[in-house]
Amino acid sequence: MPVKSFRPLTPSTRYITISDYSDITKSKPEKSLVQIRKKSGGRNSYGRVTARGIGGGHKQKIRLVDFKRNKHGIEAEVTAIEYDPIRTARLALLTYKDGEKRYIIAPVGLSVGAKVMSGPVASADVGNCIPLKSVPVGLPIHAIELTPGKGAQIVRSAGSAATLMSVDSGYAQLRLPSGEIRKVNENCYATIGQVGNTEHEKIVLGKAGRSRHRGIRPISRGMARNPVDHPNGGGQGKSKGGGGWQQLTSPWGVVAKGYRTRTKTKDSNRFIVVRRDGRPMKQS
Repeated sequence: MPVKSFRPLTPSTRYITISDYSDITKSKPEKSLVQIRKKSGGRNSYGRVTARGIGGGHKQKIRLVDFKRNKHGIEAEVTAIEYDPIRTARLALLTYKDGEKRYIIAPVGLSVGAKVMSGPVASADVGNCIPLKSVPVGLPIHAIELTPGKGAQIVRSAGSAATLMSVDSGYAQLRLPSGEIRKVNENCYATIGQVGNTEHEKIVLGKAGRSRHRGIRPISRGMARNPVDHPNGGGQGKSKGGGGWQQLTSPWGVVAKGYRTRTKTKDSNRFIVVRRDGRPMKQS
């Protein structure tokens, strides 16, 4: 998927880059597999803002993606590669022999006309969904379950892939895109291949309007506000710390840099072998 750039005829086109969408084969989604996405504007059920900087944006529809791949042993044909406005990856439309249609995340190399299958009897080919205990060591995988039968939860964004390192004592060791090495139940399912749309990281929005199309509104910096509005506000003149002495924080006083927000006693810590920073995980 090449990325297009433009001649700088206007200030915004000097930096803007977009996908050329050459991999898309179908312009409209499958009607039976979409839902209307109701926008909240960052408000909760009481009408109070709980997530700042959200509002507006283009109308979108949610594509119902099959993350469970529970139609085992039945072959499906890829009939289209489609765009999804709410995720970075492309979607592949599968049509099963019984006529049922489902969406999956499209991996690199999966094209229209290809055959895919899920289940323990499926081969380790691109697009097939098989248990981790059946995946050959060293193969790139994506859309990985963390709990057997729950559906894929990790490694789903454009260009990402995990690597199977070993399978032992009922657990598979995976190297995730973040660098973390994690143990996952060997009965969890994963899809073979790397997530497609690998050029997504090269896209540059280039202008504020493209953020607004996505429903992202601007937020002023804390240090540019008054002390009554933000802990980093106020001070005589410009200062990086807000007043020359505070640490940078959120509006509610949570330290923004260096403060770890992960719970130390989180149950899933026991499955982490090596952390993202390369250090071994201390087991409590």
